[in-house]
Amino acid sequence: MIARLRGIPAGRSADGLVLDVGGVGYLVAATPSVLRRAEAGAEVTVETYLHVREDTMQLYGFADASERELFTHLLTVAGIGPKVALAVVSGSPAAELRRAIALGDHARFQAIPGIGRKTAERIVLELREKIGVETDAAVSAAAGTSTHLVARDALVELGYSLHEAEQALAGIDPGLPAEERIRQALRAAVA
Repeated sequence: MIARLRGIPAGRSADGLVLDVGGVGYLVAATPSVLRRAEAGAEVTVETYLHVREDTMQLYGFADASERELFTHLLTVAGIGPKVALAVVSGSPAAELRRAIALGDHARFQAIPGIGRKTAERIVLELREKIGVETDAAVSAAAGTSTHLVARDALVELGYSLHEAEQALAGIDPGLPAEERIRQALRAAVA
């Protein structure tokens, strides 16, 4: 298994990032966080997962080991393949997705294109025990997640779709109160 690559970005294609490692170009389908780091042109380290099928081998790249671990957990859910798992991991930071699983927030996953209600419910149901989120950690995370849910629901009430609301809140400090997160999201939409 190829678990990590360190090299220089050699280009991008519709299928992902080409990473030059010692003169060999590896095509890696990567998360947006990896693609942003690769834009600088300097050497990058990418955590990888090699998905092997009888007709192809595909490398998937992640910014850190927690993204890769969540990706591999998602692959164990019935009906989730590597492309959908990559879309889920690409949608939000891994810590936020883990909190959503711990709190049973199906809507967080439904906001991701390609994920319907049943698939979102299956993700939460099947991964809640596998992720192994401790009760104390889930309770402490609930405070930050509840402000996120309040802010997200308020944006939805203002006419945003779930996906748009999640995107609007993604770049805003999760430690802020819900009201301030809403204000900043609305200011960013106007700018």
